[in-house]
Amino acid sequence: MKLLLVAIIILLLLALFWPGFGFRSQRSQHYEGTGPAFDIRTHLNGEMISEGMIYGPMGRVVSRFVATMHGEWDGATGTLSENFTYAGGSNQQRKWFLTMGDNGQFTATADDIIGTGHGQQAGASVRLTYRIRLPESAGGHVLDVTDWMYLMENGSIMNRSEMRKFGIKVAELIATIRPKGH
Repeated sequence: MKLLLVAIIILLLLALFWPGFGFRSQRSQHYEGTGPAFDIRTHLNGEMISEGMIYGPMGRVVSRFVATMHGEWDGATGTLSENFTYAGGSNQQRKWFLTMGDNGQFTATADDIIGTGHGQQAGASVRLTYRIRLPESAGGHVLDVTDWMYLMENGSIMNRSEMRKFGIKVAELIATIRPKGH
């Protein structure tokens, strides 16, 4: 009986931490050939509105937000300004600096990002990974983030993000991004 219990615990731990399961099993090449083609220079450009929710480690909504966004591009470099208003009334601003590379790859930096984020466009998807330092009001933690964005046929973007600390999922974000007035 003890051996069976140990085997079950090991399998559960593998399912939690092994990247072959669930959200972390996605790869950009899984979306090659899907459409419409997502080009961040086109689809993260101009005035946009984002609405979303953040789920805590127990799966409950811990925060909701509405954000106005503005993207500007000059060739292979761009900025994406985000102005968040949270349900509790607090505000947050971030300005991303984006640089396109070869084969759909790009880099991203911002003041609260540690180092450089790395992104990949493929078909109707964009993947971005980075490390973020949360504001002191949110504990000041450093989290590893994976963002997946999916372009919908009507031009809206569905965003799903997973945030981890020490490899353990601590939060998830679900949001829509759409052109303003859309």
